[in-house]
Amino acid sequence: MISKHTHLWPGVPLALGSAVLFGASAPLSKLLVGSIDPWLLAGILYLGAGLGLAVVHWGRRLIGLTDVEAPLQKADLPWLAFVVLFGGMLGPLFLMLGLSHTSASSGSLLLNLEGLATMGIAWLVFRENVDKRLLLGAGAILAGAVLLSWNGEALRLDEGSLFIAAACLSWGIDNNLTRKLSSADPVQIAMIKGVVAGSSNLLLAFIFGASLPQAGLVGAGALVGFLGVGVSLVMFMLGLRHLGTARTGAYFSLAPFIGAVLAVVIFGEAPTFQVIAAGVLMAIGLWLHLAERHDHEHEHGALEHEHSHVHDEHHQHSHDGPFSEPHSHWHRHEPLRHKHPHYPDLHHRHSHE
Repeated sequence: MISKHTHLWPGVPLALGSAVLFGASAPLSKLLVGSIDPWLLAGILYLGAGLGLAVVHWGRRLIGLTDVEAPLQKADLPWLAFVVLFGGMLGPLFLMLGLSHTSASSGSLLLNLEGLATMGIAWLVFRENVDKRLLLGAGAILAGAVLLSWNGEALRLDEGSLFIAAACLSWGIDNNLTRKLSSADPVQIAMIKGVVAGSSNLLLAFIFGASLPQAGLVGAGALVGFLGVGVSLVMFMLGLRHLGTARTGAYFSLAPFIGAVLAVVIFGEAPTFQVIAAGVLMAIGLWLHLAERHDHEHEHGALEHEHSHVHDEHHQHSHDGPFSEPHSHWHRHEPLRHKHPHYPDLHHRHSHE
């Protein structure tokens, strides 16, 4: 059976779903930050993500569900170590150092550098394809995020700003290196990242004098972390598998707007001109990306790898005995030349003139 679907599916819904969950975590965390030390809350969020995904990871085996994702291999471990280092440890550490040395307004503005760093590294270092439409779309989304976080004060470039810029660069590197792992089980990867990063942040928070809050607050923070960090990260990684880093990063940049809209609902705030204008800019950027149709004749070289897949035009191999879809196993792609709309996914990381 050959499966055919639009090139927008399932990558775009996954990336947007990741942005929705992460964006929702901001106003929900704001409800908790008054009662929990910020650094401790960061640890609770990440550890909640890691432990929640551990339940999913081991629970599906206990109830006999077949794994449809490829497990991590030894060759993946160095990439995983760098992902945990840059995304789970250095990023949060630099952010905390930055926020302690600069104003909240400057910090909010500078955090938009993460999307720029993610897309810039993907396009300039990893040579993902980009055209004017995508650049305009990404620019509109980032402009909306900047407008949303600007409160009329001038941007302060001080020691704290450098730390926040370093945090954004760390997360940009993290997002691009995570693409190297996008063929493996995203639940397993996000689980490891959450447990390591959460434990590290908790330890540092306690070293610097934080005290453990009430159990109910810890549970609420862990639940927000499971959905807003853990499940969001799993969806982000699946988006990377189908869209590549730059496009997934651009869709994920919608998260601040989603958070702002939810804040209006949760805290009963009136929609401001900034929220409306940012929404218009981001809607334009989203339309430009959704309207992309990268379609040209391209060649696939022989390739062997393992990942979750169905039998489509890129997976036309035989099996000994019955099988279900999706499934994961080591398989070989024979050389193929054809034309169809595509993104820089696992099978379309070719160069362009």
